[in-house]
Amino acid sequence: MSFDKPSRQASEKPHEKLAAHLAQDLTAVNALIRDRMSSEHAPRIPEVTAHLIEAGGKRLRPMLTLAAARACGYDGPYHVHLAATVEFIHTATLLHDDVVDESAQRRGRPTANLLWDNKSSVLVGDYLFARAFQLMTDADNMRVLKILSDASATIAEGEVLQLTAAQDLATDEEVYLQVVRGKTAALFAAATEVGGVLARADESVVTALHTYGDALGIAFQIVDDLLDYWGSEQTGKNVGDDFRERKLTLPLIKAVANADATERAFWVRTIEKGRQEEGDLDHAIALLTRHGALEATRQVALDWAERAKVALDVLPEGEIVDMLSDIADYVVARLR
Repeated sequence: MSFDKPSRQASEKPHEKLAAHLAQDLTAVNALIRDRMSSEHAPRIPEVTAHLIEAGGKRLRPMLTLAAARACGYDGPYHVHLAATVEFIHTATLLHDDVVDESAQRRGRPTANLLWDNKSSVLVGDYLFARAFQLMTDADNMRVLKILSDASATIAEGEVLQLTAAQDLATDEEVYLQVVRGKTAALFAAATEVGGVLARADESVVTALHTYGDALGIAFQIVDDLLDYWGSEQTGKNVGDDFRERKLTLPLIKAVANADATERAFWVRTIEKGRQEEGDLDHAIALLTRHGALEATRQVALDWAERAKVALDVLPEGEIVDMLSDIADYVVARLR
């Protein structure tokens, strides 16, 4: 298995610029991940883990931990351990998500549960969670341990909430935001917050980093949900996957809220009852467009990205902080 060394060349994309700036730290993170995902007694563990970790992800979450620590002046070794922890937690949730969603593709490649089986995906995900907790303790910081363990519990809670709310037309924007905060934003917020805590930054800075990560994660997930209907090569999934999986995401919630009786009957049949027919996706997109649900969702994402940028005003000025601000812009720029 191989881990590509981050490029030091300039790039137009903010996350690539940040990766180049943090190249040495990321190399150390990759080496630690490679070491900790090995298993002397269960060779399937590194096989399954490597399939997902090497699938071309941006490593955004661990980069946020590294960047937050560096922006606050940290010069010790443990930001690398926490960045690897964040990546392991993220990878574990992806393995579990693909089983729950019965997904066949992630990042343009077959999912682990398809190549191996559901049992392997679940158990390897559990192993990565265990490894993550081992890595957390390396920093010997109880506050860091609490932040990351709380985030892990929140992620699981968010996934269960989504399971019960996803196909219920009574699900509103408040519940949707709870789901997004759980399944996505919790890890973004923890990733940035622990960087500040590790650096012993002022409490106002630690709070700002949490706020930035939370808002960035919410914007990120809303954009991902919106692109499921607008389409983008960057998502690694087919247009309409969420519709076919009957997920009641923000665009649908907004359309359902404005639906007449005929339209509501369509949503009941396709989302609540799961009786989908040929042409339903096109009709769904037409309804989303008719009620302005796509543009309204885009505006919500832009608003959250702006909140993320405003939160950074508390941090000391510097190149890394500028890059973090640019990343917030880039997350929503995918919609343009």
